[in-house]
Amino acid sequence: MITPEKTTLSIGFIPLTDSAPLIVAKELGFFQRWGLDVQLKKQNSWATLRDKLHAGILDGAQMLAPMPIASTLGLGTTSHHVIAPLVLSLNGNAITFTEELHQEILTANGLNELPLPMSASLLGRVVEDRKQKGVEKLTFATVFPYSCHHYQLRDWLADAGLNEDDVAIMIVPPVNMVQAMENGDIDGFCVGGPWNAKAVRGGIGVTVVTSTEIWPDAPEKVLGLMAQFAESKPNTAIALCAALKQSCDWLESIPNRFEAATLLCKQRYLGENLEVIAPSLIGSCLTRLHESPRNIISYNQFSNDSLPCINQPLPKHGKWLFEQMQQAGQSAISEENSNKVNSIYREDIYLKAVELIQLRDY
Repeated sequence: MITPEKTTLSIGFIPLTDSAPLIVAKELGFFQRWGLDVQLKKQNSWATLRDKLHAGILDGAQMLAPMPIASTLGLGTTSHHVIAPLVLSLNGNAITFTEELHQEILTANGLNELPLPMSASLLGRVVEDRKQKGVEKLTFATVFPYSCHHYQLRDWLADAGLNEDDVAIMIVPPVNMVQAMENGDIDGFCVGGPWNAKAVRGGIGVTVVTSTEIWPDAPEKVLGLMAQFAESKPNTAIALCAALKQSCDWLESIPNRFEAATLLCKQRYLGENLEVIAPSLIGSCLTRLHESPRNIISYNQFSNDSLPCINQPLPKHGKWLFEQMQQAGQSAISEENSNKVNSIYREDIYLKAVELIQLRDY
């Protein structure tokens, strides 16, 4: 047993399905088992969450996997050394188009229905038709410039030879995505649950591909801590990782995931209906209103008995994400930047937490 140096903590999260490890750890007492009194603080945007972590208003946060790298390199903000001692989830995102764009794709390609997962090549014909007609180009949204969503959308488009010269990409907070689509501000988005399912249930969106089919089993969300916090309060950092690792393991069970969905429905967390929260947790990808969902087993992945390193923040994760930033033109290659990236994904803290879990009788 370890004694946390600080026991009362504020942890930030964004209302998303893959915030489940934090909500479960709070509601089922995993934090309490490790001597922590955690208050979960709901944030509306990733930029707000980041800034509050930097300022010390939050002790820790659920973060997009590339965010600690962006913070440490000073991308979009002043430089703050943020570390990721735990991977909270893999996968979880999807690309959803408006019903209007869906019909435009069918017409442009002479199809009666879309083959799913959809190839971006089908979108290419719409882009070309719009160029020839002088029609305004399509506008898509992602949640943050330094996010897997942004890089996944870019990669998916690139498969068809499309880029940001062909479509506009804007940033919209996850909670505002469906409204932006309903208002006609965007033609599509790449976002995590439950917002794809909500667009489908509302009859305004068609989900055409999941991130599992673009980047299989890529790190999606991580625990973010200020490096100075982890250095000055090492036991607290380890206890947090231990509690969240146990929560992730609990979420390996599908029946447990349905129970988690009921917790996420609470207003203080996602505040959405079970019918939009549960599907991705149980491997069901809603595609279009009144049409059968697709079975995507690893749609949301929090733990896996056959993949013991799923929560381990391997340095190679950081290096690979840094490469995506470089390809997106967001960061230059330099020895200094590479050294900084190597200090972010902290598997040493994670391994200490796992060791303590194994020593305790739970």
